[in-house]
Amino acid sequence: MKDKISLAMARRIALGAQGFNDPRPGGVPDRRHLARVLSRTGLLQIDSVSAVVRAHYMPLYSRLGPYPLALLDNAAVTRKRAVFEYWAHEASFLPVETYPLMRWRMLRAEQGDEMYLGLAKWGRERKAMIDEIYAQVAERGPIAASDIEGHKGNGGWWGWSEAKHAFEWLFWAGRITTAYRRGFERYYDLPERVLPQAVLDLPVPSVEDAHRELLRISARAHGIATYGDLRDYFRLAPGDTKDRIEELVEAGELLPVKVESWDKTAYLHKDARFPRRIEARALLAPFDPVVFERTRTEKLFGFRYRIE
Repeated sequence: MKDKISLAMARRIALGAQGFNDPRPGGVPDRRHLARVLSRTGLLQIDSVSAVVRAHYMPLYSRLGPYPLALLDNAAVTRKRAVFEYWAHEASFLPVETYPLMRWRMLRAEQGDEMYLGLAKWGRERKAMIDEIYAQVAERGPIAASDIEGHKGNGGWWGWSEAKHAFEWLFWAGRITTAYRRGFERYYDLPERVLPQAVLDLPVPSVEDAHRELLRISARAHGIATYGDLRDYFRLAPGDTKDRIEELVEAGELLPVKVESWDKTAYLHKDARFPRRIEARALLAPFDPVVFERTRTEKLFGFRYRIE
C-alpha cells in the first residue's frame, strides 16, 4: 500500500468508489441496478426544485444510463420499499437498512437538537400543536400538511403554516415518515405503517456505533477523502466523529495517506479500488454525491463548482 497517491489516481479511486467504473446494464435497469448504485453512493439527495428534472433522478442516469423514473419512485412506496426519506446529506433517500443508523438523529431532534434552530424553538413553544398533528396522522394517515383545514402557509418556499411546522418537526423526530409523494407533496404516516417490518425489527445501535457505521459508508462512497469530506457526507459533527475516525484507522479500515497537492491528510478506504483508467462520461447534477463537497470537487478535478 502506497502512503502517497497521485492526484490522477485519487480521481480514479473516487470515481470508482461512486460506481463510474461499473458496467452499464445490458437492458432496462431494474431494482438490482438501483441497489448496486445505492451500495456505492449510500444515499441520494432529494431535490425540491424541478427545472428539467429533479436532481435526485440524475445520479442514477449518470451511472446506469437511460432508466424508467418509476424505478426510483416505486422504490420509495409500499411496504416492500427499498428506500426511505430522512435528513442525511440534507433531505435524502436512504436504503431502508440505514434506518436504525439514523435513530440517534431522530432522538436528538425530539430533544430539540439536530434540526433547524428555528424549528427547534418553534417545537418547544408548540407542543400542543405537535401532539394534535401527530394524533391526526395516527388517525387519518397517510395525510399531507395541506389536508389540515384552517392552516395555510404565508407563501414562498418557507412560508410554512403551523401544521406544516408540526409535520416537519415530527418528521425530524422520526415520529412520522413519508408514505409517498403526490406532485412532490409529502404524505405522512407512522413509521410502523410504512417501513418493512424486518427493518423495524433491526436492533438500534449505540450513538457511537451508528456514527462509526455512517463513516464507513461515507468512506466507501468516497474511496479516498479528508476528515471534512467524511463528516460532510452525513452532516456529522466534529465532536461525534473525531474519535470514531481514529478508531477506524486503528482497526485498519481507514488508511491515512498523502494525496498530491492536498494540504490535509486523506483517508483511503481499505477496500478502495485502484482503476488503471475510467472511461466515464456523466451529466452531473449539483446534488450528485461525487460533487457534494465543493472544496473536494475543486481539489480533485480543478473545477470550481458553484450554483448561483
